[in-house]
Amino acid sequence: MSKPKTQYVCNECGGISAKWLGQCPHCNAWNSLTETALTTQAKGAAGRFQSLAPTQRVMRLGEVSVEQVERLATGSEEFDRALGGGLVEGSVVLIGGDPGIGKSTLLLQSLASLAEHHEVLYVSGEESASQIALRARRLGLQAEQLPLLAEIALEEVMATIEARRPKVVVIDSIQTLYSNQLQSAPGSVAQVRDCAAQLTRLSKTLNVAVVMIGHVTKEGTLAGPRVLEHIVDAVLYFEGDPQSSYRLVRAVKNRYGAVNELGVFAMTDRGLKGVNNPSALFLSKQAGAVPGACVLVTQEGSRPLLVEIQALVDTSYGGHPKRLSVGLEASRLALLLAVLHRHAGVAAFDQDVFINAVGGVRIGEPAADLAVMLSICSSIKNRPLPPGLAVFGEVGLTGEIRPAPRGQERLKEAAKLGFSKVLCPKANAPRKPIEGLEVIALDRIDQVLQAVF
Repeated sequence: MSKPKTQYVCNECGGISAKWLGQCPHCNAWNSLTETALTTQAKGAAGRFQSLAPTQRVMRLGEVSVEQVERLATGSEEFDRALGGGLVEGSVVLIGGDPGIGKSTLLLQSLASLAEHHEVLYVSGEESASQIALRARRLGLQAEQLPLLAEIALEEVMATIEARRPKVVVIDSIQTLYSNQLQSAPGSVAQVRDCAAQLTRLSKTLNVAVVMIGHVTKEGTLAGPRVLEHIVDAVLYFEGDPQSSYRLVRAVKNRYGAVNELGVFAMTDRGLKGVNNPSALFLSKQAGAVPGACVLVTQEGSRPLLVEIQALVDTSYGGHPKRLSVGLEASRLALLLAVLHRHAGVAAFDQDVFINAVGGVRIGEPAADLAVMLSICSSIKNRPLPPGLAVFGEVGLTGEIRPAPRGQERLKEAAKLGFSKVLCPKANAPRKPIEGLEVIALDRIDQVLQAVF
């Protein structure tokens, strides 16, 4: 018997190589090539490979009819917010997160709500039907009529979808499916990529919304080839400590909505419940003002949030002072300390500096610069900031305070939560006064420290 031909596929980018290499020639990732059996493709009468999709004629952009996108409410306002308003018919959504963080629980709750008005289908490849029924009973869901399919063969799953024509299909998870057309094992790069591509094609053909659960690696990224994220329409990530009761669902890609939209959930004995006032989670419950704490008005997608930034500055007894940041950009901390020294005269070259965002939230926008610098100065001077003060603004290398996007929404959110003062860039000053809120608009970091201290 002839030996089956093989190829080597990269786990990171999906690139193909004829032989094994220590480094992928496409994305330069090390030790990422996996041996995969070659598949044979059918050829047409003319000797060319047959197309898997019907041929479409070339159209001009003006000839394309634009229809209003219809969205399906999942029954959870926070989940709908992360999706951009709800599930879109014919869209494909990929959800990733650590094991046990609540992916299956959230989708089971959403399908139970959708099943009351729409035809749905839950496909499970990791759990048996009895395990899912036990979880639904434990969560108190009225899901007796929820259609359930415990199957890992892709052809059987697609045949069931074509026969039932549901509005929403949940695949739990994409790594468990396998296609008979491929010789590799379930969960391999080729299987994951081919199964996701075929489900995406079926979703667009039948106008079915498909939600796929994806495993994550130890680095926290989605397992399988990176091309999987390019195939789907939306990618959501579960964030949060599994030991904590709070979960964050963040959209890192969405063709039908805004990126970085955030849904906040609390894990209870009845499943995941949406949090109506997430700012309360990220603010400290201390009775009075303490040195080293500053409230930041940040923006996550279309939602303004108030987060407490804490700083601890202590004398360093080693040759190299420590710089540690949790929840914020670690590389930006050294930059802000240099700006403080150069333009405000606050030196920390012999101090250990630790920064933390309360509540486990991750902040990536530069508008947190001003809050970080004020919390550091407060800790160095051992003086608390004025009570009722919230801040936001980006700090440049020349010491100027640069404007932040959606400044008016940040100011209104601070006023709504009872803050009496907001320190912001001069470009974000409101044209009309906001009731109950004093806005301090400045454009230099030295002016900020002089006004606060």
